[in-house]
Amino acid sequence: MTIAPEPPTLFGRHDEQAELNQLLADVRTGASRALVMHGDAGIGKTALLDHLLAQAAGCEIIRTVGVEAERELAFATLHQICAPMLDRMASLPAPQREALNTAFGFASGSPPDRFMLGLAVLGLLADLARDQPVICVIDDAQWLDRASARVLGFVARRLRAESVAIIFAVRDPAGPDLVGLPTMAVRGLPIGDARSLLSSTKLGPGDPEVVDRIIAESHGNPLALRELPRGFTAEELAGGFEARGAGSLPWRIEKSFQRQMAELSTATKLVMLVAAAEPVGDPSLLWRAVDELGHTPDTGTVLSEAAGNFLDFGTKIAFRHPLLRSAVYRAATPQQRRRAHHALAQVTDAENDPDRRAWHRALATSGHDEQVAAELESSAGRA
Repeated sequence: MTIAPEPPTLFGRHDEQAELNQLLADVRTGASRALVMHGDAGIGKTALLDHLLAQAAGCEIIRTVGVEAERELAFATLHQICAPMLDRMASLPAPQREALNTAFGFASGSPPDRFMLGLAVLGLLADLARDQPVICVIDDAQWLDRASARVLGFVARRLRAESVAIIFAVRDPAGPDLVGLPTMAVRGLPIGDARSLLSSTKLGPGDPEVVDRIIAESHGNPLALRELPRGFTAEELAGGFEARGAGSLPWRIEKSFQRQMAELSTATKLVMLVAAAEPVGDPSLLWRAVDELGHTPDTGTVLSEAAGNFLDFGTKIAFRHPLLRSAVYRAATPQQRRRAHHALAQVTDAENDPDRRAWHRALATSGHDEQVAAELESSAGRA
């Protein structure tokens, strides 16, 4: 569960904000809603989710983010969503309880019936909503593991009057598991709003022609408007924006993030790499893995360098934007990534989380390893 963030300042999103405000009003009056918010990477879907949650005082908030590296880990996202509600499982009928127990590895048995599993999740949400309205948001839903996506799509299509909202933020709305749900397209900002956003960052150069080029090349993408000018010298900006070569917009944003990270201390870069390699965001796990790597960084230095600009340190550790996670992970060498995954495997509980431990061990291995292969086979069997 998540504490609602501070309301972000949004430019040019009046229609989208109005639709989300209406969704929230409906849920507060006893209705249930589902929504698939779709748009390019960096287009502002996460900021709109932050806006929604900032208005959701008095609601129970469940928030998770899909991670590309976890797509093969069955029920990974569903477990994150249901974890805060598992103490309510006693209220479910026995077949639904058994389906959840099997899916999450609490009990052995045949693969859970998808219908029973969907009903179980719906029942948990409805039970939670008896206390207060529930807002469940899933960012970067294009990276959901297929098993979780199927169940969550099933649940979202069957919401009626439980005071529950499920909002998916996804790049492409055409995924088969979310078919039939209401959609909202998030597009680039109009030129006037793009200019206002760029001015608000205080990063844009004063040369009107360069400003125009930044706006044109960003295609109204808010993240690009905020991040692409960072890391360039005044001379580079004055001489022409992004003269270092072409590339897709997400690629160029990642490169901008990597330029910003170049000045960070070695300890901070290490902490960020371990955070990028462990999608759960467990602070205890993160610091134990850093210790396993043989480093004892100064926490104050790491927090001063990374907090706010790159990472949010709370009950969970989260990157400021999903593309930042990708930038950190891709900036590391293959050897550095393997060492990070090895450390995470060493500190992950083999009894309570064997699948995630097997996944880290596999990513830490560069050649053939029969023991790791056996663990992956066991994980696949459980899935």
